Amino acid sequence: MHRRYGMTIRHDNEERVMSEEFLKVARAAREAAAELAPLPRAPKDRALRAVADALEAHAAEIVEANAEDVERAREQGTSEAMIDRLRLDEDRIRSVADAVRQVADLPDPVGEVVRGSTLPNGLELRQLRVPLGVIGIIYEGRPNVTVDAAALCLKSGNAVLLRGSSSAYSSNTALVRVMQEALEATEVPAGAVQLVPGLTRDSVKELMRARGLVDVLIPRGGASLINSVVEESTVPVIETGVGNCHVYVDAEADPRLAVEILVNAKAQRPSVCNAAETFLVHAGIAETFVPMALRALKQAGVTVHGDDRIARFGEVVPATEDDFRAEYLSLDIAAAVVDSLEDAVAHIRAYGSGHTDAIVTRSQGAARRFVSLVDSAAVAVNASTRFTDGGEFGFGAEIGISTQKLHARGPMGLPELTSTKWVYTGEGQLRTSEGTVIAGAGC
Repeated sequence: MHRRYGMTIRHDNEERVMSEEFLKVARAAREAAAELAPLPRAPKDRALRAVADALEAHAAEIVEANAEDVERAREQGTSEAMIDRLRLDEDRIRSVADAVRQVADLPDPVGEVVRGSTLPNGLELRQLRVPLGVIGIIYEGRPNVTVDAAALCLKSGNAVLLRGSSSAYSSNTALVRVMQEALEATEVPAGAVQLVPGLTRDSVKELMRARGLVDVLIPRGGASLINSVVEESTVPVIETGVGNCHVYVDAEADPRLAVEILVNAKAQRPSVCNAAETFLVHAGIAETFVPMALRALKQAGVTVHGDDRIARFGEVVPATEDDFRAEYLSLDIAAAVVDSLEDAVAHIRAYGSGHTDAIVTRSQGAARRFVSLVDSAAVAVNASTRFTDGGEFGFGAEIGISTQKLHARGPMGLPELTSTKWVYTGEGQLRTSEGTVIAGAGC
C-alpha cells in the first residue's frame, strides 16, 4: 500500500517501508536486468566502449564534480591519504576508461557451458552460466569503483545499484549520469546502471532490505561496513573480507628471498587488503632471519610489533593480542616466532581473516603441507601476498575479494558475477514409474 513517505513491501511475513525514490531506481534496475540478460556479447561490448569514450569526452565535468567532493572532504578534516583516494583528474579518468575497454575485451561468461552430458535416457544435459540479476554494491571512498563495478556488472549481464560513500556523492552522480547517457544510444538499457539516492544510512538500509528487488549485495570497504551489511541485510551477501594476511618463514627458507618477499608484501602498498599484516618465523631460522628482517623493515619505514621471542633480536613494539588480529593498513606489522609449521598454521587459524597467507620455503613437502592446512581464499608459495588481485591473476578486473566459502572465493571476476541454469533437451522423453519412454514412439 502507498504511504506518504513511500511504499510498504511484504516478503516472507516481513514488512519493509521503502521510499519512492529508492523504489524508482530499484524497479528500473529490475526491468533493465530482464532486458540485459539475453543480450549476446557484441552489444554489451559496444556499450562498454561507448561508456569509455563518454567518460573521456566528459572528463572536465567529472573533474568539476569531483572537486566539490574534495573541497568538502578538506573542510571536514579528511586526511590527505583519503583525499588522494577520492580525487579524480583527467589522467585518472583516462585510466578508468581504459579499464572499461579492458573489461570489454574479456570473454563473456554468460552462456558458457560449465558441464554437460548425455544421460542414459537420451536427454542432453547442460549447466549454463547466467547473470545473477540485480547486484547491489555498497562501497567506500574511491569513485573509480563506481565505473569498475558498473562495467563488470554490465559485461556479465547484470544490472547494478551503486551505493557509494557520501564523501564521493557528487563524483558518483556525475559518473553515473555520463554512463547512463552513453548507454541511451546502445542496445543495453540505461536503467542497468543506477545510483541509489540519498546521503544517509537510510538509503543503505533500503538497499539491504530490498529482497525481491535485489538479488545479491557486495560490500566493499572496511570491517565495520562489511560486518554491518552481513549482519543486517535480508538480501544475500557475497562477503568481501578484510585482509589479515600472513607470511610464514619456514625453517627451510632462503633468508634473503624471505626478506625480499616480506618487505614487498608489507611495504609495497600497505593500505590494501592483500598487504601482509603479520609475519611468523620458524625457530630454526629465527637467529639468521629475524635480524635481517628487522633491519630491512626499518629501512622501509615499518614498525614491528613483536612477541618476546622477536624482541630478543632487536628493538620492537611489544605485541598484544589485538596486534595479531589487526588489519593495520599502515606501515605496521605484527611478528612472532613459532616452533613448527603446524604452530604457524594454528596461529593463522586463530588470528587470520582467510584472505591470503604465504609460506617461504625450499621444501616442497613443507609447501604442500602448508597449502593443504591453511584454509584461506588464496595461499602463496614463495611469493608476495600482494598478488591476490583480479588483474594480477589475469581476470582483467575484479569486483572484490571474497573470503567466504560460497560460489565466489578469492578475487571475483566476471564468472563470479554469474549463477547457473540447468537446461535439458530431449525428443519427447516422459518419466514413468517403469522408466523413461519416448512420447509418440511407435505411432
